[in-house]
Amino acid sequence: MDADKDTPSAVADRIFHAVLGAVDMLAIYLGDRLGWYRSLAADGPATAGQLAERTATHPRYAREWLEQQAVTGLLTVHRDGTAEERVFAVSPATAEVLTDPHSLEYLAPIARLFGAAGPALPKLLEAYRTGGGVGWDELGDDARYGQADGNRPWYEHRLAAALAAVPEVDAVLRAPGARILDIGCGAGWSTLALARAYPEARVLGVDIDAPSIDAANRNAAVTGLGARTEFRVSDAAHLPEGDADIAFAFECVHDMPRPVEVLAAVRRALTPGGSLVVMDEAVADEFAPDGGDLERLMYGFSLFVCLPDGMSSPPSVGTGTVMRPSTLRRYARDAGFTAVDVLPIQDFGFWRFYHLT
Repeated sequence: MDADKDTPSAVADRIFHAVLGAVDMLAIYLGDRLGWYRSLAADGPATAGQLAERTATHPRYAREWLEQQAVTGLLTVHRDGTAEERVFAVSPATAEVLTDPHSLEYLAPIARLFGAAGPALPKLLEAYRTGGGVGWDELGDDARYGQADGNRPWYEHRLAAALAAVPEVDAVLRAPGARILDIGCGAGWSTLALARAYPEARVLGVDIDAPSIDAANRNAAVTGLGARTEFRVSDAAHLPEGDADIAFAFECVHDMPRPVEVLAAVRRALTPGGSLVVMDEAVADEFAPDGGDLERLMYGFSLFVCLPDGMSSPPSVGTGTVMRPSTLRRYARDAGFTAVDVLPIQDFGFWRFYHLT
């Protein structure tokens, strides 16, 4: 730490601003889950009473939230007056970031992810003391669908172009009748993006979490891709052998309690010459103090979601969100893969793509 930052007042200032950020995040959680942002974006400016009526919420709470959001700068006062007369509005930019599930700038799901830690804090404390874990079922739908909804726009808008730019991967995917396996598919947005990009392929998504697979089937029906995709509740470690030409693991290897076992099963599930593409967090190559914003964010996810989830099914290697490239290479080697290359896919959110052959 720099000397000028290592004073009580500097540390206190840092923590005070962190408190303000935490307040904003929790308030965003309220606005997202109660539908307040969506109502302001879709139905227009509103007083507290109007917003409460639109969303079946209480006007006194709506007023306090609206005022806080204006004070913090996320909403504007469209027309001033008494507390009951004030009309509040959301700008198009803020509406996109907090209400548009298709936008690459959509960040409301991050509030849900961290919001999920609140009810789970007693269980997290116990896990930290005993070495246990807190799985997706205990973290609940805010965590489950927060992650799914946060990743969705990147799969919808960027995945097809990213894979098309890697000839050795694109050629396999474009082969008529190609069999694609998506392990840890969650709510299925990655699986559906693959099916949309490669209409001649057969795409199978598997996940150990039954509610996520239920959501994936609903999403497949809504998008009209149900006929070209299949979803199964399954432990990836028990995949049938030789059944896939190429496999994908989107942002899930670091969550696995026994990643080597799963990667070995994926290798056996591949046809001769098949390969696995892993998308995981683009963290630094090595640990270093005073890390950048991405490192800080990933450790946040790890503390409250990913590491406790990975530790919830013993025995666990306890990877956590901050999976260094060297760690994945070790897992891949132990699973029987002979090479791990970083694919030349840039500007894809928080993530890095690896090719395991």
